[in-house]
Amino acid sequence: MAGTGPRLETLSFKPNGMVPNSRFPVLIHRGVVTAAAGEDLADAIEATFRRNDWLNNWRELGVYDYYHFHSTSHEALGMARGSITLQLGGEGGTIVKLTPGDVVVLPAGTSHTRLDNSADSHMVGGYPEGRDWDLIRDELVTEAESRAAVKLIGSLPIPARDPATGEIMTLWRDAPRTYGIQF
Repeated sequence: MAGTGPRLETLSFKPNGMVPNSRFPVLIHRGVVTAAAGEDLADAIEATFRRNDWLNNWRELGVYDYYHFHSTSHEALGMARGSITLQLGGEGGTIVKLTPGDVVVLPAGTSHTRLDNSADSHMVGGYPEGRDWDLIRDELVTEAESRAAVKLIGSLPIPARDPATGEIMTLWRDAPRTYGIQF
């Protein structure tokens, strides 16, 4: 519907093989960032992320085209131009399409890959408090690496603010406390 304004979608994923995913829901903010007249949307997204303390920003095509997750940081992805189709949660997970102004917030451990993108796709990424991120490929992770990733993920703080809205991360703070992979 036209004119409905920003909306929030959530997705939850259980562990998928050696991929931990997360006890926190993935947050998909639809149409949440807009640009002022004459302002580049990528600039507006980066300014929004920075204002909400999601730093270590990058700008590029988008997401790698293989399943991977991060164990050292949560990640925000803002669609600045074009469109991108992602699969979240690992093989058999949920397919989502992002368009300009959309922001997806991925909890550490959440598998993601790029399935398709428009020729002009361009994203802005960010990490809470500018954390450094690692890259763990789903098909290469061993049981020992998965166990180590789960420990790292469990030690990460919940970010103070949502990267897109600046609001307290209530859905993450209220998430169930129990979580883990069964080996």
